[in-house]
Amino acid sequence: MDLLVAILMTIAGAATPLLIAGLGELVVEKSGVLNLGVEGMMLIGAVTGFAVATTTGFPVLGAFAAMVAAALASAIFAVLVLTLMANQVATGLALTIFGTGVSALIGAPFVGITTPTLGTIFPDWLTSTPLLRLVFGHSPLVYLGLLLTLGVWWFLNRSRAGLILRAVGESDTAAHAIGYPVLKVRYLAILFGGAMAGLAGSYYSLVLTPMWAERLTAGRGWIAIALVVFASWRPGRMLAGAYLFGLVITMELQAKAAGFNMFAPEFLAALPYIATIAVLAIISAAKRGSANAPACLGKSFRATA
Repeated sequence: MDLLVAILMTIAGAATPLLIAGLGELVVEKSGVLNLGVEGMMLIGAVTGFAVATTTGFPVLGAFAAMVAAALASAIFAVLVLTLMANQVATGLALTIFGTGVSALIGAPFVGITTPTLGTIFPDWLTSTPLLRLVFGHSPLVYLGLLLTLGVWWFLNRSRAGLILRAVGESDTAAHAIGYPVLKVRYLAILFGGAMAGLAGSYYSLVLTPMWAERLTAGRGWIAIALVVFASWRPGRMLAGAYLFGLVITMELQAKAAGFNMFAPEFLAALPYIATIAVLAIISAAKRGSANAPACLGKSFRATA
């Protein structure tokens, strides 16, 4: 039972940052913008959260700072692609490169330093048995990820603002013609996506690995982007997909811990990325990948009178 609970908790821990970052990117893409800079924003969030938590001793403040820093980075992307109408794909890749370099620069003084972690918020007696620990033994960000899934689903499907955002993503010219502020909606969506990427990045430096290292997120931002396609731009499927990939990541970790030597360690480390490529290839072959994609995804918009 202890081993099973440990595995399930590891799955939740591996899935949570993918889920949070993926939900942010889902909202961005629903507005018609493709932001490939998730990995860079996650790294900025990770190093900012670590630096603030280490300096102040308050990991919650670090997580909040991570959201703000990544949102500011996403604002740069927003100005370039919305106001200056730069190419979204190239600008997103540039944001990832920028985030990788900035995080390495800021994090250099913090290498080898430990920081306070965002541990469970429940009292010890609620985690005294394996089953209770499975329910109450997680970081607050795990529960927040589940709440965010429900919140994003409600926002996109039940709120007026969410329906406007979807309308902007489906036909920006028609939405502009009836008076909806297309650029404002997309700016806000990009800022939200950046904040979620920063929060996901802080999970690595404040929960999973309370020590700083360059490229700490190890490419998980790209998996989060792929999960949006895997989920067909639906929050519920995003939750299932994130935990599925969390299972794949956990299998890799458990295989290494058990001394499974049939395959090289490098192959086991590549398993999550191999799974990502395989899933996207299957979806593309089945022609389902773009079935629910916003019609204006990746297209620039210029307001006309």
